Formats: sequence, structure tokens, C-alpha cells
Amino acid sequence: MARMNDVGGMTGFGAIDTSDDAEPFQADWEARVFALQRALLVKKVFNLDEFRDAIETMPPAEYLAASYYERWFHAIRTLLEHKGVIAQGALNDA
Repeated sequence: MARMNDVGGMTGFGAIDTSDDAEPFQADWEARVFALQRALLVKKVFNLDEFRDAIETMPPAEYLAASYYERWFHAIRTLLEHKGVIAQGALNDA
């Protein structure tokens, strides 16, 4: 079964922006999400396969509406809740 992220060969998603960005992050919060993900991987709170799976199992409408790092943050929240590191919904307003 294909997941929402598996769009290979599909049409209708518009042109891909291939312009080069000088900055690696569009906003400060993106850099913090990147750093948090790396720290949690190093501490073995979750692994990369779990992280990718958490992104890929997002509901399709949420996945399509989310930016790259919004998907990362969703995965981090999902995994931390699932593993009992944080309470359910603790980061929903973050």
C-alpha cells in the first residue's frame, strides 16, 4: 500500500522550486526542530526508521498541508508521546 509521501510518477503537484536558498532554514524554529531531531537520535530515543515512519503515516491532508519541518515536528511529537517521554498532547500548542 502506497503512503501519501510516495508520489513518484504522480502529476498535479505543480513545478518544483529548484532555486538555491542561501539559508538552510526559513525560520529559527526550523533550526530548533532539526537540532532536536538530531539530539533525540543521538540519545537513541528513537531511530531514523521510526522517525521516517512517523512522517509517512501522517494523515494525507495534514501531510500535504505541512512544510518539511512541520512534518519533522509532527514525527517528533508522535514518537515522544508513543514512547511515553511526554504526555499525550503536551506539545500540541507548540
